[in-house]
Amino acid sequence: MGLGLAANAAALWTGLSLLLLIALSLLVVRQRQKHHVATGDGGIDELARAVRAQGNATEYIPAGIAGLAVLAMTGAPPIIIHLAGAILVLGRVTHAAGLTITLGTSILRTVGMVATWIAYLFTGVALLVFSIF
Repeated sequence: MGLGLAANAAALWTGLSLLLLIALSLLVVRQRQKHHVATGDGGIDELARAVRAQGNATEYIPAGIAGLAVLAMTGAPPIIIHLAGAILVLGRVTHAAGLTITLGTSILRTVGMVATWIAYLFTGVALLVFSIF
């Protein structure tokens, strides 16, 4: 396994994560323009949901990307990076979809958060394994 394939795998999931962040940011901008709110959420539920979906993604995606990048640097097999990246991105998309529906508890938010934690756990364990062997 060359570092090139591992780096390509990390690049794929990093790129998709960044595109998700842009999409969520654009949803916030659209809601701000629609409701004429420059900062905060103006007490508008739609805007509050968009802000939280984007904010939550910015809280979780960077650490996931860092994990993928370091996995690539260890020379981990690309399949490991693809699994971690896919679980992370699918988790973040699912969570964001759940947040756009409601600020309250939803199955999509729960599934998305659990998937994100699984991606973190999988990545963390893989990093420990590849740092030793």
